[in-house]
Amino acid sequence: MRKKWTPYALLVPQLVLSVIFLIGLITGITQSLGVVPAFGLTEPTLTYYKEVLTRPDMLQSVLYSLHIAFASAFFATVIGVILCAVIVMQGKTKGGFMRIVQLPIVVPHVVVALFIVNIFSQNGLLARMAFALGIIGDQQDSPVIVYNANGMGVILAYLWKEIPFIIYFVIALMANINGNLGEAAVNLGAGRIQSFCRVTLPLCAHTILSGFLIIFVFALGAYELPVLLGATAPKALPVLAYIQYTHPDLRNRPYAMALNGIIIVISLISAAVYFVLMKKNIKNLANKR
Repeated sequence: MRKKWTPYALLVPQLVLSVIFLIGLITGITQSLGVVPAFGLTEPTLTYYKEVLTRPDMLQSVLYSLHIAFASAFFATVIGVILCAVIVMQGKTKGGFMRIVQLPIVVPHVVVALFIVNIFSQNGLLARMAFALGIIGDQQDSPVIVYNANGMGVILAYLWKEIPFIIYFVIALMANINGNLGEAAVNLGAGRIQSFCRVTLPLCAHTILSGFLIIFVFALGAYELPVLLGATAPKALPVLAYIQYTHPDLRNRPYAMALNGIIIVISLISAAVYFVLMKKNIKNLANKR
């Protein structure tokens, strides 16, 4: 009898967390529509969304966040796939080498931000080395990488974490395809690079795109690195949402929820694309069997 109810008992924590999440989500959506009875706001409206997408400061934050998320995800995916291909071709997909590749994934984002500041800021290691070697006349003459309006410091920090993630996410499938179909193509006369580009890479495309979407959504909604390494203006969406949420005028809270609503919509679209890609992958694997 006890064994019969054990699976249901184990589901209780998940159900509780799901209910809390749904309550928070519904509350956020209603507040983004301007319905906050405690503040005297009772009429649903899309005004806050319109202002977010038309006010220059908020629209700039939306574009800034999309720029950081897309750039970091794109470059991480490209570099990660290239490194993954090199690792697969060199046969280093197992053992201690992969443990080294995984190390950046477990480093907290706050620690990564500290690394970026100490290395790439105008008072960092690279600027001091350039000054010592006489390349620049003053440390302040070094390029502004951290805290600039292009989000370069934030993108570099994401690359530190996301490139190893892409490698770890793709390498098992890539190694399997390259070891079977790729080797068959080589035996039929194709070069190793030609085999990789025409056989292995196309078959890994859905998985690679899935990895891109995961890190894109993560970078879009993350708070730590933009607040630690981002410019004073524009601010990333999560940072601006937090500022609006903690604004002394509580009637600004719908702006915060509208900003979060934009992140949710983009995340849901990405999740739908990811679901379609995963469904195609499962179907392809089933057909191969």
